[in-house]
Amino acid sequence: MPEYRRQLDDALGALLARRKSHDRLRRLSNAPPNSIDFSSNGYLSLSTNPVVQKSLLSRLEAEFATSENSNALRRQSILGSGGSRLLDGNSSFAESLEAKIAAFHNAEAALLFTSAFDANTGLLSCVPQPGDVIIYDELIHASVHDGMRMSRATKRIPFSHDSISETHQWRSSNDRGGQGGHQSKSQELCDVLRQLSRDKNVMRCKANVFICVEGLYSMDGDVPLLKEIVEIVDRYLPSGNGYIIVDEAHSAGVFGEKGRGLVCQNGLENRIWARVLGFGKAMGCAGGAILCSPVVREYLINYARSLIYTTSMTFTSLNSIDVVYDYLISGQSEPLRQHLETLICLTYRQLHALCIRSHPGRHILYIEKGPSKSPIIPIFTAHPRSLAEHCQGSGFMVRPIVAPTVPVGGERVRICLHSANTPEQIEGLCGAIEAWVRNQMAMEKTRESERHPKLIMEGEGVFIKQDKSRL
Repeated sequence: MPEYRRQLDDALGALLARRKSHDRLRRLSNAPPNSIDFSSNGYLSLSTNPVVQKSLLSRLEAEFATSENSNALRRQSILGSGGSRLLDGNSSFAESLEAKIAAFHNAEAALLFTSAFDANTGLLSCVPQPGDVIIYDELIHASVHDGMRMSRATKRIPFSHDSISETHQWRSSNDRGGQGGHQSKSQELCDVLRQLSRDKNVMRCKANVFICVEGLYSMDGDVPLLKEIVEIVDRYLPSGNGYIIVDEAHSAGVFGEKGRGLVCQNGLENRIWARVLGFGKAMGCAGGAILCSPVVREYLINYARSLIYTTSMTFTSLNSIDVVYDYLISGQSEPLRQHLETLICLTYRQLHALCIRSHPGRHILYIEKGPSKSPIIPIFTAHPRSLAEHCQGSGFMVRPIVAPTVPVGGERVRICLHSANTPEQIEGLCGAIEAWVRNQMAMEKTRESERHPKLIMEGEGVFIKQDKSRL
């Protein structure tokens, strides 16, 4: 190996070694073929749904047969799109699909991106102008952070996730015995907007304020108090220069009528400036889209670099999205969503019963007690890798989530439920978790007895043998 390459490899290797020493080294891994999935984001199990699969295959076969019988020069490319949307990658099919997506989500327009990540970076990097301000939930997705870094906005201000979280506010109110919980709601967001409202440029509408939140948080599995956020923005920015962006990558397909998302569930379609969709979660395919006004759509076509300079989605990808939306529109997904809600309730009951029986310390196992309709259930523990390995060894695929993906002290194992899961599988998973908890508690008890004075039994009396080395 040339010397210059060895020097760089040594430097990069040192960084990897440092991350490994902090138990934060990421590795690629494959789920065992026979394991039960409690890890992937396909909440409605649509990627393995036989109706969806057959529909997609029949469409592709029909297109292939049509192409075989047509002029070879006009044959539809199934494998590749041929270029970016602005060059050779556009099609009437893509445009009609965008119209279908916009109509389903009660939006004026939609613009497809190759991923929700690209959609977020494209939107945030090009819309905010010099002088503008972006305020964002401290737990917002990494793609929003990347978009903000490329943005020309003058200020980027975080606010506390707990201040807008429905689950955390429920817990806060309960901790107060049901008294005064509303006084603390969204306080930090209020403080940030109150300060901004005093800025002359913001006050005179010479600067815009963009507020970024998610519809369902992928690590905590909670939802924002969206109606309250809208009310607060209107209160402190009454001139209308506050623009809310909701990342619905995880909430689309799960919440709202027929899976239209959290914004539609709350009837806020006309109050949210832009929504970012991700098709790789509940939708079971791949890609992303931005729901916005026709003017914003045209602006993004002209300025969003993650759209302009990337190859557009293939015919196969577009078809998979189209098939899934037809499935949602038809209402066939409603039984799946209802079954998923049943499984969510069952899982919480089992986990809470486990905690009541075992009484583990918070460092061993902690589960939020607040009500939730989220298929994402975080199990907080100081030993996420150990718990995940135990569950995997028992045939249940879960993943440990550690820093820097989550803040230090917020390590967890994340359970993702799917409509294809069964009550028996959930009982098996919870049984594996309880076995691990008992083992951890036994090991801690053993370590504790080794650290403290030993008890020596003599007849019916108990005498303590002092460990003088600790004095």
